[in-house]
Amino acid sequence: MSAPLRLHYRLRVAAGEDAERRAGHLAREQTLEAPEGIVPREIEERALGRVESVAPRDDGAFDVAICYPVEATGRELPQLLNLLWGNVSLQQGVRIERIDWPDELLAAFRGPAFGVAGLRGLCRAESRPLTATAIKPLGLAPRDLARRAGECALAGIDLVKDDHGLADQSWAPFRERVLAVHDQVERANRVGGGATVYAPNLTGPADRIGERVELLAEIGVRAAMVAPALLGFDTLRSLAETSGLALLAHPAFAGTLAGGEHGFAPGILFGDLFRLAGADAVIFPNAGGRFPWTYDDCRAIERRLGAPLGELDPAFLMLGGGVDAASLAVWVPRYGPDTIWLVSGSLYRQDDLRRAAAEMVAIVATTPARPA
Repeated sequence: MSAPLRLHYRLRVAAGEDAERRAGHLAREQTLEAPEGIVPREIEERALGRVESVAPRDDGAFDVAICYPVEATGRELPQLLNLLWGNVSLQQGVRIERIDWPDELLAAFRGPAFGVAGLRGLCRAESRPLTATAIKPLGLAPRDLARRAGECALAGIDLVKDDHGLADQSWAPFRERVLAVHDQVERANRVGGGATVYAPNLTGPADRIGERVELLAEIGVRAAMVAPALLGFDTLRSLAETSGLALLAHPAFAGTLAGGEHGFAPGILFGDLFRLAGADAVIFPNAGGRFPWTYDDCRAIERRLGAPLGELDPAFLMLGGGVDAASLAVWVPRYGPDTIWLVSGSLYRQDDLRRAAAEMVAIVATTPARPA
């Protein structure tokens, strides 16, 4: 008999509500979605989620463990996500804290196509943390975005990506922008002997993703950025399996899925699920920036991206969200080497972009990361 898919929840119940009964309703809602007594016993035994334990917590909530049969996932990502967070997403007070993944289920997914080792190979960086910047702001013409990308590439930044708001606007249409930026980055690599990788924003209409991937392959772009919560997690999976691109996953639209009382623990959503879907690096705002995430949240994601997960390769954590270059000497030692430092705004505030970017690169190169 195969091992089950075990979910560990933090469950809050209403005053007077029985926690064990609520847990049983949760298990039934996520599998059979049928009242007791109308489904044959043999089907319930085969398909119904099984409540394994319910224990009170000091904060008034309950720790609940529920086991689901692997077969209920269909070994497909959309149905797996449905089993994890389908109808229960419409309830309140349910948070997935941890998932015990059976190897049989993990074997159905490829995960990152490049992972840490592959992305390091593209950037020719063996063991140190990587550096990145986003070309911005929205509203600039392609030539201006390309100039900024070229300056950063000449400074030695490892990854230059589109800002996540750059799509196919009239100011900088996708094709024109990608051609201009790629040309400048490649020219900088030839002049400076670097290996800067450009990652355009591939997030866009589903019926145009294919033609955009073809353009990237045609001109030799090796990476791209996608937002799984906008495109769909299974689109990320498909791109990881077929595009030949290293994929940076952006968290846009996913923040409310990682709620404090209802949703996923950040490590599970941005660590396990983004990685399972095929992210080679996961972008997330660092603590102390302009978003309200804590250092513990970020470390939890970092741990899950690097933890054993079947045969899936580990993935990078890319930390941004207002990281200032001047603060990197403090932050780099608090994370491991499989981290990408994404700095943009503080570079563009400087009069000399190339010099500012080079100083950032030097800080990361000379500041020891936390031992792996």
